[in-house]
Amino acid sequence: MSSRKFKTEVADLLHLIIHSLYSNKEIFLRELISNASDAIDKLRYLSLTDEKLKGYSFEPRIDISFTEEGGRTLTIKDNGIGMNEADLNDNLGTIASSGTRKFLASLTEDQKKDSNLIGQFGVGFYSAFMVAKKITVISRKAGEDGAWKWESDGESSYSIEPAERSEQGSTIILTLNEEGEEYANRWSLENLIKKYSDNIAYPIYLEYDQVHYDNDKKDEKGEPLKTKEHKVEQINSASALWKRPKSSLKDEDYKEFYKNSFYDSDDPLFYIHTQAEGATEYTTLFYIPAKAPFDMYYADYRPGVKLYVKRVYITDDEKDLLPTYLRFVRGVIDSEDLPLNVSREILQENRVMASIRSASVKKLLGEFKKISENNPELYAKFIAEYNRPLKEGLYSDYSNRDTLLDLVRYKSSTEDGYVSLKEYKSRMKDGQKAIYYISGGKEDVLRTSPLVAAYREKGYEVLIMCDDIDDIVVSTIGEYDKTPLRAINKAGALDDLKSDEDKAKEEEKKPVAEKIKKALGDKVKDVVISSRLTDSPAAVILGDDDPSVQMQRLMKQMGGEIPEVKPLLEINPDSAVIARIENSDDEEFVKALSTVVLDQALLQEGVMPSDIKAFTENLTKLLS
Repeated sequence: MSSRKFKTEVADLLHLIIHSLYSNKEIFLRELISNASDAIDKLRYLSLTDEKLKGYSFEPRIDISFTEEGGRTLTIKDNGIGMNEADLNDNLGTIASSGTRKFLASLTEDQKKDSNLIGQFGVGFYSAFMVAKKITVISRKAGEDGAWKWESDGESSYSIEPAERSEQGSTIILTLNEEGEEYANRWSLENLIKKYSDNIAYPIYLEYDQVHYDNDKKDEKGEPLKTKEHKVEQINSASALWKRPKSSLKDEDYKEFYKNSFYDSDDPLFYIHTQAEGATEYTTLFYIPAKAPFDMYYADYRPGVKLYVKRVYITDDEKDLLPTYLRFVRGVIDSEDLPLNVSREILQENRVMASIRSASVKKLLGEFKKISENNPELYAKFIAEYNRPLKEGLYSDYSNRDTLLDLVRYKSSTEDGYVSLKEYKSRMKDGQKAIYYISGGKEDVLRTSPLVAAYREKGYEVLIMCDDIDDIVVSTIGEYDKTPLRAINKAGALDDLKSDEDKAKEEEKKPVAEKIKKALGDKVKDVVISSRLTDSPAAVILGDDDPSVQMQRLMKQMGGEIPEVKPLLEINPDSAVIARIENSDDEEFVKALSTVVLDQALLQEGVMPSDIKAFTENLTKLLS
């Protein structure tokens, strides 16, 4: 016998499960049955595609039995792919996903109580330790002669040794603890199987002894004679829900399938069931989770769509089934036309798959648009979770850009909540030539920008683009419905609100602009007269091709080389502060005040002055 230590992550996870999830302990059976189904899926697939296992004949099934007397046990048996010694060590002794480790490190106490946090990592096996003081796994891998036994009490170590098993597959024996003894009976098991596993595609059989009483016959105590009949009954419906006619399914059927298949305790926001016929035949069932997947922004995120071919499971780990920006979608694609031995390389180049993918994206985006028009309250919940990935689509999915432009939402300087580009355009003033926006910082900083205040005072709505990817995305859009998008904090918007009177004033005030530019030297690219500012003495803007402050930060985080970006200083000719500079002949005073005006304008954009000491010295000098 070989005794081995659990990897640290497994030990942490076991501690989390055993000490935090007792109130949800019944999920252990769902997890073990799901694992058994996955094992059968793999063997069915390999028996059709792998040269070593091609033609491997077996009747898929899952058997569950229990003992009620003595040390109570519960046994789950499958005839799937099985495991050898290396598989047992890799699958039951370690957790490979770095996302799991990150997740464990970030859990709050409330999050630890959520039962759906186990299955989504593919480590649901360990949930059995909630109800078992010892777990024994006897497994034989398909195509191999020997079997192996894995055993652990869920503390810190496990053992592996040779064993006997007549056929391929795995048998999991739970020696139940006090918390688990309630599951060693027919009624509990039958209810849990129907509740969580009714749509598992393979028959689940429950073995039990049914007791009969014969009132006409008495035992030695005079009681009715008791006899036992051993029974084996199929408990689940064993049908692929997505292949059933939509007319035969209820809303509750869809929701239960989602919860049990995708390890979520919440109902989905909505679902989309499509059965396509014609040149390409396929079925899709897509769900939108109520909450964004925790790993949505991890590089090693788990895709949420499973691929089947003629109801034979192929993969749930293929990120190209849908574009990356729809990685939050959960569901099933089942094709009638793909070859069963489709490989990942063929999958990415296959015309049938490309057609299904394209049609699925259009269907999803079309449904999102319908909901946005017909159910604004539901769409608001959707946008709260998935607005950002939709914006990624604007950058990466040119063929669906027009639809995506109608789907994305932005904050506004004049409206509560999120607004669409279509709504903004419907409110544009007569003669307004552009959709105005401001980007490049946090929402609170952008909202308090003196430029936003100036536009609001003149009756113009400004979109607040505060997502970290907005700068990248909006530069690729250009226009919406033939109306250009224009950043108010870029030089290109300087002349938009300029009247003939403003132009005359600009000529009149050129000397003070030149005076400030001379005082600031190479700290600024230029100093320009504003026709927009009302209260603030100045604001900083950027050249049309210059990256925003937020973009510069992102580039630094990514280790990129960033050339120095000098701002333009836009000054308010009616400001008393600018008038002080205009009317002073004291060069030292002009330089100090001009520098403070620039630093103050930078602070309003969330940027610290480059020289804090000089800023405070200038401020002190001016105050004294």
